[in-house]
Amino acid sequence: MKFLDLFAGIGGFHLGMEQAGHTCVGWVEWDKFARQSYQAIHNVKGVWNASDIRTVRASELPRADCWYFGFPCQDISVAGKQKGFTAGKRSSLFFTVTGLIRDLEEEDRSSYLLIENVKNLLSINRGIDFLKLQIELDEIGYDVEWSVLDSAEVVPQHRERIFIVGHLRGRRTRKVFPIVRKSGETDKPDKEVNQIGNVSKSKSFGGNPQVGRVYGTDGISPTLSTMQGGGREPKIISNPHGYNKGGTRTISPTVTAGSFKDNNFVQTNILAGLRIRKLTPLEYWRLQGFPDWAFNRARQAGLSDSQLYKQAGNSVTVPVIKAIAENMAFETFGECLK
Repeated sequence: MKFLDLFAGIGGFHLGMEQAGHTCVGWVEWDKFARQSYQAIHNVKGVWNASDIRTVRASELPRADCWYFGFPCQDISVAGKQKGFTAGKRSSLFFTVTGLIRDLEEEDRSSYLLIENVKNLLSINRGIDFLKLQIELDEIGYDVEWSVLDSAEVVPQHRERIFIVGHLRGRRTRKVFPIVRKSGETDKPDKEVNQIGNVSKSKSFGGNPQVGRVYGTDGISPTLSTMQGGGREPKIISNPHGYNKGGTRTISPTVTAGSFKDNNFVQTNILAGLRIRKLTPLEYWRLQGFPDWAFNRARQAGLSDSQLYKQAGNSVTVPVIKAIAENMAFETFGECLK
């Protein structure tokens, strides 16, 4: 299939679709640093692109079988101001895309739409905003299915996102969900996010701030963020059993109820004798399922660490997109009769 990559970021969707055998015919991205990484990573020479979706005309868009648009989530995310789907300036860009679809003749519309956002889209404004999304897609001719997928199914990161698939009526597109692993299992891994301490005394987030959190190596990563403001890089224990300067092995103290004080972790009770380090930008990209060569191309294009962290945090998880894309197909006449 041919696909159009809107709100493209660094191209996590692009890469997942390509791994499933599909071809990019166009992309749109506003952020100049994300564009820099996208062009370094992907073979987009001669491929149609634009920087601002608000200035694009429907007649300019290349025809595609699938449109992807993970529209901005800042107005919906629990970490944002939660202005809502329609009131928020950024999230209302969803209607900019559907406006382009309205301007196309039915024969020129994509057979599939793939939309990604934070799980909070389901419940914000008591679910009314999600209902409005469904109504809008229905009005432009698409039947929808959706599923909340956790990246922990395919990478060691807990990251729940809602994926919405629109099927243009009459095109005989195949149902995408549920996504089932090749083993046939649909349950999540046993490992959970294991936070063992916090080196910050900040009272943000109820006394357990994102800044300064320390995670054990025996669990999975928390949801990666863009770390706006700096200093938010997740920290892990690099020497979990500990060694003092004399080479004598020390054991990490057990985390107990006595390790807590004022809803915050006491650094001295938990982290004594341990070495702590930040996750590197490369590890951030790996936790989103990007191959090392993609990271290296972005790095070689001159992107700073802060941008590399931000770009990974804003991206989709590549193997999740691949799993969805592998289920996208057109049913044959025989399949329709089953």
